[in-house]
Amino acid sequence: MPDGYVTRLVKAVGLLLTLFFAANPAWAGEKVIMAFGDSLTAGYGLSEADGYVARLQAALRARGQSVLVKNGSVSGDTTAGGRARLAWTLSGPVDLVILELGANDGLRGVDPGETRRNLDAILTALRKRKIPVLLAGMLAPPNLGPDYAKDYNNLYPDLAKKHGVALYPFFLDGVAAQAALNQPDGLHPNAAGVQVIVDSMTPHVLELLNK
Repeated sequence: MPDGYVTRLVKAVGLLLTLFFAANPAWAGEKVIMAFGDSLTAGYGLSEADGYVARLQAALRARGQSVLVKNGSVSGDTTAGGRARLAWTLSGPVDLVILELGANDGLRGVDPGETRRNLDAILTALRKRKIPVLLAGMLAPPNLGPDYAKDYNNLYPDLAKKHGVALYPFFLDGVAAQAALNQPDGLHPNAAGVQVIVDSMTPHVLELLNK
């Protein structure tokens, strides 16, 4: 067999393996994290490099973690939308889900009971697949009144306890209402705000990865 043919064959096999491992990170030893949420984790208004997914992946890799963080988020999504698309979004192997949904429910004044039922269904489906979850909580908009806020704000810790999942109490902790950390709309974090969120959440993600 000519040496040139062997060389080309080895290169071709190497290329195929590279493409395979890129498409199937679990085979390459990487843990797959799925950010499953709305515009806050989708990176609305930001470059891909400045979004939550890329920043979290960079932070974890800088700490020695072999991970791939996937963007399973859709801007404008509600808990109902997330519930409807969960199955096909999680079509491949996933080692951890960061569940960040409910902000748009609050902004639209959706009945907290409906939000609770949708998140409960999502968490039930993830538990059946034995996928660990970090549930990112939200807080109700203050203009909806104390009764709404009580029902809404309690649903995250209640569901975390019911399903035995880790809770990050408020996704926008340290960023909400801080003009310097948000885009002009006052709702979505800018690049600096995303970094604050990632810095705060990374230890919680590391704890789950190392279990």
